Amino acid sequence: MDERFPAKMDSKFRYVLVAAHRAEQLIRGGRRRLEGNDKPTTAAMAEVSQDVVEWEYGPAPVVEPPVIETEEAPEEEVH
Repeated sequence: MDERFPAKMDSKFRYVLVAAHRAEQLIRGGRRRLEGNDKPTTAAMAEVSQDVVEWEYGPAPVVEPPVIETEEAPEEEVH
């Protein structure tokens, strides 16, 4: 893996997701964790690279059983 990524980052894709989420927080007024006047995206990438942003995988998705549709004849209306 690239030396710019923290050890617990499992992929470049995860790095991009975490940095993008952090950049959104900064854009909306989040407090920076590192000094500097960088743009929010650059600041977010630096924070993620230096491992000062906390993140986790979250719960595993719940797999629901598939719904099996049966073809039924429409019921006739009684008047």
